[in-house]
Amino acid sequence: MKLYSGDLSPYSARVRMQIYAKGITDITLERPATFGTPKFREEHPIGRIPVLDIDGDMMPESEVIAEYIEAIYPEPSMLGATPRETAHIRTVARIGDIYIMNNMFMLSPQSRAATRNQGIVDLLGGQVVRNVKALDKMIGRDGFACMGRITMADCALVPALFLVENVLPSVGVEDPIQKNANVAAYWTAIQQNEHAAKTLGELHRGLEERREMIRNGSFEKLMAKAAAAMAEAERQ
Repeated sequence: MKLYSGDLSPYSARVRMQIYAKGITDITLERPATFGTPKFREEHPIGRIPVLDIDGDMMPESEVIAEYIEAIYPEPSMLGATPRETAHIRTVARIGDIYIMNNMFMLSPQSRAATRNQGIVDLLGGQVVRNVKALDKMIGRDGFACMGRITMADCALVPALFLVENVLPSVGVEDPIQKNANVAAYWTAIQQNEHAAKTLGELHRGLEERREMIRNGSFEKLMAKAAAAMAEAERQ
């Protein structure tokens, strides 16, 4: 199998961390050469990464991929020992994936906008701040998100909190992590975990590459070229 991924993709990072934590060695990681082009969207209608290539059968969506990997590589388990434990893990994972990461994903273009839309910043940034506060009441107190060990909840929270720490201040919203003691303690502890650290290293590498592209103007040109190509494809 092959996982189409990218360093700065938080959804890809979620799956990569799961692969590392489970010690899976027969899923290769590759950045698709056509990503961001009409061809990629033609081949993958959602148009996003990650995509899991299973001998030519393409599976999109990080949560779906994560559940599939968990089903075919059940050991070591990243779910609970009981259905109730698993439900809790999935709840915390959804807070990371939907309530935090998705809002951050939609908010991040404002960090490089020539004119920031303050309404978008207030709406999405406010959601992130509130949801980190909610997470503070649910997160584990022992260095892991749930169950005292790495679970699928950690895999969702690590890229989500990376975005909060590194992107939220760039749109003028104060990072809420340190204002929530349980989340702050978790964030300090989980970064010492080898699998989280590896994933975070990739995310930081991708962020620095993106920032350099923004500084030298190549990112703006790339986005304009991709937008023009997509518009042309839709007219055909």
